[in-house]
Amino acid sequence: MLERCGGQVTGCNIVDATKSGIFSLDADAGLEISHNHIDRAGNNGILVWRTAKGEDGTIVAMNRIERIAARDGGTGENGNAINVFRAGNVLVTSNRIADCAFSAVRANSASNVQILANSIARVGEVAIFAEFAFEGAVISSNLIDGAATGISVTNFDHGGRLAVVQGNLIRNLTLHRGPSDPGGYGIAVEADAAISGNTVESAPTAGISIGWGRFCRDIAASGNVVRQCEVGIAVTSDAAAGAVLIANNMISGSRRGAIRANDHGRILGDDLGLTQPSAGRIRAIGNVVA
Repeated sequence: MLERCGGQVTGCNIVDATKSGIFSLDADAGLEISHNHIDRAGNNGILVWRTAKGEDGTIVAMNRIERIAARDGGTGENGNAINVFRAGNVLVTSNRIADCAFSAVRANSASNVQILANSIARVGEVAIFAEFAFEGAVISSNLIDGAATGISVTNFDHGGRLAVVQGNLIRNLTLHRGPSDPGGYGIAVEADAAISGNTVESAPTAGISIGWGRFCRDIAASGNVVRQCEVGIAVTSDAAAGAVLIANNMISGSRRGAIRANDHGRILGDDLGLTQPSAGRIRAIGNVVA
């Protein structure tokens, strides 16, 4: 347990922690948590929290975190390898994460978070989550193999906005066991985001999901490869939602269409990947459908 600490926590082997492996609260400038091995923690692996939202600057790098349970239950506050809460300007990079009950990296109300080049396998819910009241998230070059949803950038209704989701590889997704959010998405975003250069394979709901109801604004999805998904790219049909550009993507083997409008998960209308609309709120241009 670290409270108002800087410095380094490195080279530790932490096994069978009842609650969490490493817990930092209100870090001083310059905290680094690196090269640790955390195994079989009861609720979470590494927590980087602040009592009030603000700049933190902790670096979480090169840790091996595995077999994280959620013994105290809940809807996501437990069961995570790395959880960043209210802490701004945190860098989470190059960690090896496997077998978590919920998420590999969950950033809640954490602005300017960078989640880069992590290797993630077999997590029970969303592998990488940027949620609630945040502004700014860069999620890049992560490899995700096995999750209910790969990457979710959500909660525009609480001010969650502004993201880059780039160059990630996501595969072998499953439906979540919870009935309220079945998951099955490769990448899901809501507001002020660029989704580019990602490869998504085998998503049972949609490879890429853009917006949810009216919660959608200024999304560009370009240069992605989406293979063998139920729907290639799903985009909200709500008339109150903002502009969406879907351009120059390769979409292959989608069972229910390449680009489809949806209303809270219900597929509507024609395949926009075939009609390629070039005007209106949703523009689909230059996509290759195979």
